[in-house]
Amino acid sequence: MHFQSTGIYQGYPAFHSPFQGPNSLSGNTQIRETISGTAFLGRRLPWQGGELYFNPEVNQGFGLSRTVGVAGFPNGEAQKAGFNTPKPNVARLFLRQTFGLGDEQETLGPGLNQLGGKVDVSRLTVTAGKFAVTDLFDGNIYSHDPRTQFFNWALMDAGAYDDAADQKGYTDGIAVELNHRSWALRGGYFLVPKVSNDRNLETRVGKFGGSNVELETRYKLFSQPGKFRILGFANRVFAGSFRETLASPAFGTDITRTRRDRTKYGFVLNVEQALTDNLGLFSRYSWNDGQEENMSFTDIDRSFSLGMSLRGSSWGRPNDVVGVAGIVNMLSAAERDFIAAGGLGILIGDGRLHYARESIIEGYYNVRVAEPLSFTLDCQFVGNPAYNRDRGPVSIFALRLHFEM
Repeated sequence: MHFQSTGIYQGYPAFHSPFQGPNSLSGNTQIRETISGTAFLGRRLPWQGGELYFNPEVNQGFGLSRTVGVAGFPNGEAQKAGFNTPKPNVARLFLRQTFGLGDEQETLGPGLNQLGGKVDVSRLTVTAGKFAVTDLFDGNIYSHDPRTQFFNWALMDAGAYDDAADQKGYTDGIAVELNHRSWALRGGYFLVPKVSNDRNLETRVGKFGGSNVELETRYKLFSQPGKFRILGFANRVFAGSFRETLASPAFGTDITRTRRDRTKYGFVLNVEQALTDNLGLFSRYSWNDGQEENMSFTDIDRSFSLGMSLRGSSWGRPNDVVGVAGIVNMLSAAERDFIAAGGLGILIGDGRLHYARESIIEGYYNVRVAEPLSFTLDCQFVGNPAYNRDRGPVSIFALRLHFEM
C-alpha cells in the first residue's frame, strides 16, 4: 500500500496578447492550483504470478486558463476534465499476471503498483483492466512523472504520441510484455475515446481501438547504463479530417461534419543515457500523421525534446534533483491551415494564426525535505504559445509539494 498527494501552484505575469480566441491562454496575470491524492493498493492473488491493483484517486483544480492555450501544456497534473471541488474517481483497476521463463532471477523493489520480490529475468507479463497506456509505454527514468520530475506535458510523455485515453488520461485494455536481460518487447490494444477529447470510451472493440508496439533495448555506454525505445501506434478512431473540412466551404471549421472511421498513426524514438552515477541525459522525437483530429492527448504533430537530470551529491544533497530541458513542438501543414482558418483543437485555437514553432524551456529544482516530502521550484519559458507568433512569450512559475509513502 502506497499513497501520494501532490499540490501544484502555478502562474505567470501578464504577457503580450493582442487578441484571444476560445482556446487562448489568457494574457492577464493568473495563478491556478491543482491537487491530487492517490492510494496505490496491490495484493498477490492465490495463484502463482497473479496480482491485483486498485488506485482510488481524488483530483481538484484546473490548469492555467482551464487547461488550454499551450500545446505543450505546463502542468502535467492539470486535467482537461478539471473540478472546482474534490472529485473522487477510480484511476486504475487492473490484473497483472507474470509467467516466469526460468533461469536467472532479479529482485524488484516495492513501489507504486509494484509488489517487491524475486522474479525471473526472462518473463512474460500480461496486464489487463483500467490504467494509463503510458504506465507501460514511453517510459523514461529522467522524464516521465510530473509529480516528481518535469511538469510539461511534452516532457512527461512524447508530445506527438496520441495514446488511447479518455479525457482524464485513462483507458481499458490489455498489454503483453516479453522481458529479457538486454531487451523488452511490449504490445497492447486499448479503448479509444468515442470522439476527440471525450470522457467516454468506444466499446466496439472490433471496429475501434488503439494498437501499440514498443521495443526497448538496454546497453552500456562507457560503463554507464542506457535505454533506447522505439514505439509505433495506430488508432482506429471516429475522427474528422482537417483537409476535408477546409475543402467544403459550407462546413466552415466544423470538423465534426467530416467525422468517419479513420486510422491515426505515428511513432516515438526515446533514449535515456546515464553519463555518471548522478547525471543523465534524455531525448524524445515523436511524429504522427497529422491529417485528422488528435483524439486523446494534445495538439502536437511533431515534437523533439532534449534534457538532463542531475542529482545533488556534489553539493551534499544526494536526494535533490535539478532538471533542465528544451522542447520544440510543431503542427502538420494540414492542422496548421485548419487552426489558421479559425479551427479549434483540443487545447489550441486563437481564432487566427501567425504560425511559428512552439518552443519551451523548463528548469526545476526538487528538494527532498524529508523522506516522504519534497518541494519543487519550477520555471518554464514558452515562446509562441499555441504556435502563434503574435502571442507571448510567457514565463510560467510554479511551486510543487509532493508527499509519498
